[in-house]
Amino acid sequence: MTETVEKSEIVAAGGVIVNDEGGVLLVHRPGYNDWSFPKGKLDEGETIEAGALREVREETGLECELIRELSNTRYAYTTRKGEIKPKVVHYFLMKVTGGELFTDGTETDEAKWCSLDEARKKLSYDGDREKLEELS
Repeated sequence: MTETVEKSEIVAAGGVIVNDEGGVLLVHRPGYNDWSFPKGKLDEGETIEAGALREVREETGLECELIRELSNTRYAYTTRKGEIKPKVVHYFLMKVTGGELFTDGTETDEAKWCSLDEARKKLSYDGDREKLEELS
């Protein structure tokens, strides 16, 4: 992956997880009161792919494999200190290979398999809804 990243840009990764029934997994984040895909910031030295898989595992309990890369989402992010910084989230289409669905009650407090139509209505952000269009 050869993409120029702004030095101050926060880099995150996550997954759009699909199942054999055509559903997609959404998570609710109580800290933001939103519905989204599991994602989070990369650890230092971590690859984007490894970070995406780790974040999905941490937020959902599921072990997944990458199917293919999806488009990135860029937006302005407000830090806990109130600073506004640019953020990029690298998304991957994923399928479940193991684990058991759970939420930690802190970062995520609910996880739900949704049809694509239900996901379009439930997702909180237009950028996430755009990811659904990449699934076909």
